[in-house]
Amino acid sequence: MKQVIGLTIVFAVAVFGQQKPQQHGGAKPAKPAQVGGGHIPAHGPPPARPSKPNAPPRVAQAHPPADKAGHPEAPHVHVKGDQWVGHSTGKNDPHYHLDHPFDHGHFEGGFGPSHVWHLAGGNRERFWFNNFYWSVAPFDYYITDGWLWDSDQIVIYEDPDHPGYYLAYNPRLGTYAHVTYLGPQ
Repeated sequence: MKQVIGLTIVFAVAVFGQQKPQQHGGAKPAKPAQVGGGHIPAHGPPPARPSKPNAPPRVAQAHPPADKAGHPEAPHVHVKGDQWVGHSTGKNDPHYHLDHPFDHGHFEGGFGPSHVWHLAGGNRERFWFNNFYWSVAPFDYYITDGWLWDSDQIVIYEDPDHPGYYLAYNPRLGTYAHVTYLGPQ
């Protein structure tokens, strides 16, 4: 008798363990994130289109409005199509001008999705990972307000428009900021 009960329990566990989870209360499955959610873009942004001759330089807007409902009011990357939103001002944006680009050398630790780094400490003025030190461009400070300086993942991309700057992308939030490399310490 004990064997029959034991086999019945094993059979019941096996059968019920293979059933699909049921939704309760009419809850809809979560939609995939449109921005962030751990997504890492396959590539950095393309160079901005050149300005028309004699046109005033395009200038980044502080706290730009969200391009779509639910998107950040900051430069970000759309999960679908890896579209870089907010990187369109081009080479003459005075917010990202450096008198001495690459003052501390070029970053050679690796770029893009195959090089995901974990922040190890600091703040927007000076942060680090794997003994590489960085600083956020002052104009972009607000973008990093939600970053977790001791644990977030960061992916570095080359900036095709602003010499001396790189783009630090946060996959959790889907936002990115201009950063300068301060070298190894």
